[in-house]
Amino acid sequence: MMAVTDRHCRFLHRTLSKHTLLYTEMVSTGAILHGDRSRWLTFSPEERPLVLQLGGDDPTALAECARIAEEHGFDEVNLNVGCPSPRVQTGNFGACLMSEPSRVAAAVDAMRHAVSVPVTVKHRIGIDDLDKYEDMANFVGVVAASGCDRFTVHARKAWLSGLSPRENRTIPPLRYADVHRLKRDFPDEIIEINGGFTSLEQVEEQLELVDGVMIGRAADSDPYLLAQVDSRFFGSERTILSRHEVVEAMFPYIDHMLTRGERLYRIVRHMLNLFAGQRGSRAWKRYLSEEAHRPGADIDVVRAALERVPRP
Repeated sequence: MMAVTDRHCRFLHRTLSKHTLLYTEMVSTGAILHGDRSRWLTFSPEERPLVLQLGGDDPTALAECARIAEEHGFDEVNLNVGCPSPRVQTGNFGACLMSEPSRVAAAVDAMRHAVSVPVTVKHRIGIDDLDKYEDMANFVGVVAASGCDRFTVHARKAWLSGLSPRENRTIPPLRYADVHRLKRDFPDEIIEINGGFTSLEQVEEQLELVDGVMIGRAADSDPYLLAQVDSRFFGSERTILSRHEVVEAMFPYIDHMLTRGERLYRIVRHMLNLFAGQRGSRAWKRYLSEEAHRPGADIDVVRAALERVPRP
């Protein structure tokens, strides 16, 4: 998620779940080839397994970025064909590429020949008037022929004009049945579903029908949702950390990042909703929001905020 799943967000999520596959923000090929590469490609080893999500439409540029990603230690490269942002459309990538399945297939083919890690695609069920099930099935069929390792399907169509990216996450209706049908029609492909999931019960239900579930905004609005993922879906016997223990487990990372010149708020903004629905959540959130911005704010701010939340 752009402006959300940066390295600090991912470290928090990895503290909560050791097995969940984590994704970077979508990064354009231009940002990697011509921009501040370290900004987008630097991560902590603890974040793995980790996917670099790319935006672009040029097979040569995408292949080079995939090669760079593998060189930096990413475990997978994902091509985003689902983002409806006008800025992304201007660059002719994101969801608008669903109208050009052969171009996506060529990109996947080039990327697969450049790397040994999996190359996957995230897409919508459709765009604009190309929103019939048959349109999506044709897209998947063409791209699957290029050897795509997995399809992650956001179960909403996208309107490329008339709706903002935020509205495109909520206004077009969810069509889970289309993704379920896709799995039935393409039984040999790995099909993962995304869109609107807010509980692990919902995830469990979906896993009866598809191969995987991607959780997006819910992991931001209630990150502690991930705390039970390892025991529930991966058979882990690791002790589930309490919310307080999650914060305390983050202390060494926060200290380390502060010594490298990072601002406290950039780290803890991802922790604001950690106590969502719990007593003291408002006090925790208010104190961090007000104090973490101050010059020189350090780990003591987080400790003071934590003292405002009653322990169970």
